[in-house]
Amino acid sequence: MNKLELISALKTEANISKAEAAQVVQIFFDHMADALARGERVEIRGLCSFFVKEYKSYVGRNPKTGDKVTIRPKKLPFFKSGKELKERVDSPKEA
Repeated sequence: MNKLELISALKTEANISKAEAAQVVQIFFDHMADALARGERVEIRGLCSFFVKEYKSYVGRNPKTGDKVTIRPKKLPFFKSGKELKERVDSPKEA
């Protein structure tokens, strides 16, 4: 499912216009991204959580040349699925 499919599903389920559904989805994503940028954890109970991991600087290698390269510190977003989502994904499909 992509963003447009999510907007379409919200439009149908909530019986709202496509523009309204797109605005709701955009607000949701913007607030999640803003919270992660501030270093906050985003948790959607039963579904998933998003959090930021911080990495210290380290020495790596350039795969082309083999030269040593200093990798600067960085922060990356991570996703962790919730228990209910894991169970739902792993449940056997009915015919």
